[in-house]
Parts: sequence; C-alpha cells; structure tokens
Amino acid sequence: MVTPSKQKLAKTRNIGIIAHIDAGKTTVTERILYYTGRVHKMGEVHNGEATMDWMLEEKERGITITSAVTSCEWKAHTINIIDTPGHVDFTIEVERALRVLDGAIGVFCAVGGVEPQSETVWHQADRYHVPKIAFVNKLDRVGADFFKVIENLREKLGALPLVMQIPWGTEDQFQGVIDLIRMKAVVWEDETLGASYEEVPIPHDLLETASGYREKLLETLADKNDLIMEKYLAEEEIGDAELKAAIRDATVKLELTPVFCGSALRNKGIQPLLDAITDYLPAPVDIPPIIGHVPDTGVEETRPPDPTGPFSALAFKVMMDQGRKMTYLRIYSGTIDVGKPVFNSAKGITEKLSRLLRMHSNKRERINSASAGDLVAAMGLKQTTTGDTLCAEDSPILLEPIQFNEPVITMAVEPKRVQDQDKLVEVLEKLSDEDPTFRYKIDEETGQTVISGMGELHLEILVGRMKREFSVDTNQGKPQVVYRETISKTVSHEEVFQRELAGQQHYAGVVIEVAPRPRGSGNRFVDQCKNPDLTEEFLAAVREGVIESENSGVVMGYPVIDIQTTLLDVRIKESLSDVMAFKVAAAMAFKKACSEAAPLLLEPIMEAEIIVPEEFMGEVIGDLNARKGKIEQIASKGPVQVIMASVPLSKMFGYSTALRSVSQGRGTFTMQFSHYDQA
Repeated sequence: MVTPSKQKLAKTRNIGIIAHIDAGKTTVTERILYYTGRVHKMGEVHNGEATMDWMLEEKERGITITSAVTSCEWKAHTINIIDTPGHVDFTIEVERALRVLDGAIGVFCAVGGVEPQSETVWHQADRYHVPKIAFVNKLDRVGADFFKVIENLREKLGALPLVMQIPWGTEDQFQGVIDLIRMKAVVWEDETLGASYEEVPIPHDLLETASGYREKLLETLADKNDLIMEKYLAEEEIGDAELKAAIRDATVKLELTPVFCGSALRNKGIQPLLDAITDYLPAPVDIPPIIGHVPDTGVEETRPPDPTGPFSALAFKVMMDQGRKMTYLRIYSGTIDVGKPVFNSAKGITEKLSRLLRMHSNKRERINSASAGDLVAAMGLKQTTTGDTLCAEDSPILLEPIQFNEPVITMAVEPKRVQDQDKLVEVLEKLSDEDPTFRYKIDEETGQTVISGMGELHLEILVGRMKREFSVDTNQGKPQVVYRETISKTVSHEEVFQRELAGQQHYAGVVIEVAPRPRGSGNRFVDQCKNPDLTEEFLAAVREGVIESENSGVVMGYPVIDIQTTLLDVRIKESLSDVMAFKVAAAMAFKKACSEAAPLLLEPIMEAEIIVPEEFMGEVIGDLNARKGKIEQIASKGPVQVIMASVPLSKMFGYSTALRSVSQGRGTFTMQFSHYDQA
C-alpha cells in the first residue's frame, strides 16, 4: 500500500543547478520560480535583482557566491532547488550541494560550450553519482551553436548526450524548440513573458533534421533498454509513456544525459525543462538508500528514505544569520519536530532544535516538522558544523562527511583600529565555521594574522564581508615568509665571560664546536667535556644558553636549525663561576662560532601538486621553471597530467591566478610545506 508520506516522497525532487560562471544558472532559476508561481516578478542578475543572489556582494558583482536553497511546485511535484556558484573559488558550495542532492541540471552556454568550471562541477557530480540533465542556454546569442555543445558534452565530459529537443532557428532567429518525443514545435509568447506557449506542427524545412535526431534518440535508447530494442527492431510504434519511462530509467542509472535547449533570458525553453525535472530526475525513493556506520561498532548500515524510520540527516552548510547560527540539513530518513533533541554522532553530543525553517533564498517560512527527502534550515544547533551527522540517539549512525579542498592562497590581515584585534579573531572564527575552505591562524613567529582560502576573489569577498557584516575594517598584505638560518662548515670557538656586576665578580669559560647537520634533522647538543669540575648545574646552564641562542641567528635573526653544538671544555674559577656566567658565556660562544661558520639563510620549499590537461603542460612547466621550481615527477591520470614539483614559498604568492591564466582556468593545485633549503 502506498502511504501519503511515500506518495509525497515520490513527488519530491531535490535538484541543483550547476555550471561555469556566466552560463546562466541564476537566470534559469529565476524563470523556474516565476513560471511555478513562486515569485511574481522576474529578477535579472545584471540589475542586481535576482532572487537567489541576495548577498550584497552577489548583487554588486552579478555572480553567485553562496548556494541558495528554494522550493517550488510544478504539476503536483515539490521541487527543492539549490542554485550553486560557478566561480572556481567557491567550489566548496557546489561540493556540499552535490553531496545532498538527488539530481542536477548542468547549464551550458550555447556559445562557450563546455567551459573549464563546467568540467569541474560535472566531475564532482559524477563522483557523487548524481543523475543529470543538460540545458543548452543562450541560443539567441551571436555565435550560438547547439550541435557543437553536444559534441563538447561527448568529448570533454565523457557523457552520452540524448538529444530531446533541437532549436528552431539560432541567434536573433531563435523562435522555439522542436520536441523530439512528441514531434511538435513549441513557441513562446513574448506578451506573457513566456508564461504561455503553444505546440504547432514542425516547420517543413526542419522536418528532415528532426526525424534524423528522433531516429538517433530511439537508437541510443534501444541500446539501453530491452523493451525499446524489441519494438525498435520490429518497427512497432513506441508510445510516449514507454519512451519517457525508458529515458527516466537510463538517466537515474547514469547511463545517459537528456539534453534540452532554450534561452532563459528570452523566456524560452523553461517549462519543458520543468517537465523534464519531474519526468526524468530521481525522487528520493529512486536512489539507493544512504549508507553510514554505527559509531561504536563501525558496522555498515543503510537508511532508506522512510519518514517513519529512525531519524538521520546531514548538516551540509552553516551560515551566520544576524549573528545567529543557521544550519542547513538534508533529511535522509525519519521525521524531526521542533523542540526535540537530536544527537550529533560526529561529536557525540545532544543538541536541541529551536526552530525549523523552509528557505526561499534568504526569506524563510517557519515549519513545525520535517521528514525524509526535505532540505530545511535549523536554528539552535550551536556546535554542529558542516559535514556532521544528526540522528536519533537510540539508533545512531555516522554518514560519510563532506570532502573539502585545502586552501591554496594566503593573505595577511590586520585591523585598522587596534581595539578591533579581539573582534577580528571572533569574526574569523565565525567565517571559518561557515566556510570549511577558509582558514585563519595567528603566526607565532611573525605575529601576523594569516587567512587562507581558495583564490583571490574568495579572500576579497570575505574581507568585504568582515567590513560590511561585522564592522571590522582591515588592511591586507602579503604574508611574511618565515625563513630559517644554518651554517655550512665546522668551527670551534672559546669564549670567556668575566665581569663585575653589582659589586660581585662573575667568571666562566666555554669551548664549543658547531657543525652542520643534514637538512631536516634538527638541532642537537652533545657534551664531550672531560673537565671533572663541571657540575650538572653548570652543564644545564651551558645547554640553556645554547638553546636560547638558537632562537635568533646571525644573518637576519631567524631561528637556527640543523646544527650540532658540542661542548669540548670549560674554564672554572672557584667562588667566581656561577650559573648565570655559564649561560651568558655559552650564548656568546654560540653566536661567534656561527658567524665564523659561513652562515646561510634557508627558505621554506613547498611540495606542489598541479593537475592540468595535457595541452597546457608546456606553459605550466615553463611557469614553474621561472619560479625556480624543480619538477620531480609527471604522471598521467586519465585526460589530465599530474605534475609534482618543489618550489620556494616566496615564489608561490599569486600562483592560483597565474595557473588559471596559463591553463584557461582548467588547472588546479595543492601545496604543502616540504622542507627548508638554501635561499
């Protein structure tokens, strides 16, 4: 028996809109909201009025920065939509959206085709096994070429495109689309802003092309579906319902990608896309149940999307909302009510939901409960962070967390007003809670506050938010590179300290040898003194004097590393020698020995891993050589090459921007500290 809750689940779609920056994702979302009656006025991105781009930074720049959630109704189906950013600096927003979605619409510009960031987000969706449909947008633009984009989908994304519509005219002649399932032409009325449209017979000059593509559609489907294969070979009539069922089945299994077309800005092509969302993208009940582990035993457990089952949800995004913490949840099973406690199995704590909200971009509607398949926001979860699992305490489960990229670019910040220093740290704490790809640290050696992120735009926007939302104005600059010092030859030195202080004589003599050690092996103190008068107390004072002196070298005052200091002999005068004199003598001996031992400055060398398509290898390697990088290994990984190189940190500032420009935005890199080497 199909219960009302199961019926509701079968008519729910959780989808994301993914694409390269400027392909028209937000405009497509605006039209969807307008035609489903969710908004009564279309907002345009270029006017800063788009519903989904609600942040001030988004309105000013005309780009999406944060993924916004909304929901609408279409033909008795509930569609929850996440509009994601297309800029490479904000891939975390796409990553966490894809982790909790059941289906996605890839939007492609008919002029630009498959652009670099479209590749990145498409492969992210593949990694999470998200079924997709493609929408070729901007067919009214000069240079639009629908069939070139289809080729791109095959070549660059490795997708199997199933052409569902072909355009009727292109550029300024674009009038509508030809539906290959029903074999009808669809035209939109400009007077109603595209809200009403009609089906007309296919124009005579397009009939042959449409028939050819209809034949290809049937051939592709016959390959994937036995029933269609039988009817196709027997040349029997295949009904629309059978075709749709076969397309849906193959789409959900990720065997093919249905392709639609239109021009969102000209209000053409959106209603068939909405039909496609309900017809071909999966409901929560169509995808495999989520898999997790029981926290203590590690036993694998699945949770089917059943509203009556035990509660489980994933926190996929945290946002600061007027100083209060708002946590976005995808509920996988069970039902949750306001005011009820929930168990955070990742942290082993119980928290209480004070409010549940259904989001429409930045507007909200309070609800009392939410169940399997819902995307909601919750207030009151003080300690829950991105990637945590929430569940019922009596049946705990731990879902796989979300993978985050490591930050690749750093910047030093300081408040313009001294009294804002404490507030700055508080604000950075809040921002890093919200965005797992943003980190900050206070460098103990330079005293600088250093922030790290995914790119220059990412950090620029966060600095802007600090000023706007939290009233902390900052100065920004390059972080200082922390150097080290060492020596390159072995030297012995004798130092005698003899002085009268406060009417009392102090005396100590120390003979030491300093010698270089292998890179990365650290400092070492060795006692080889045979003098029988050397007490434990004096030996400790010598050691302390040397260790303190290692904190600042003789070249530029940076810490000294990879040195062995050997105590060879001491000079002691009874009643005049004391601990303080030995400590000072050892420190002076160490400094003088180092200055005679050919001291060197060392700089941090980073281990960088650069992933780039083969055609840009030459430019990337040339750029690394110019940065004094050493190529250590090049490995092939499918269509891309992985370059391992060691490069001085001082040469890597601004590298993310340089890599994007030499690889047309298709290269990515990570780096971590490797060792210190001669500057």
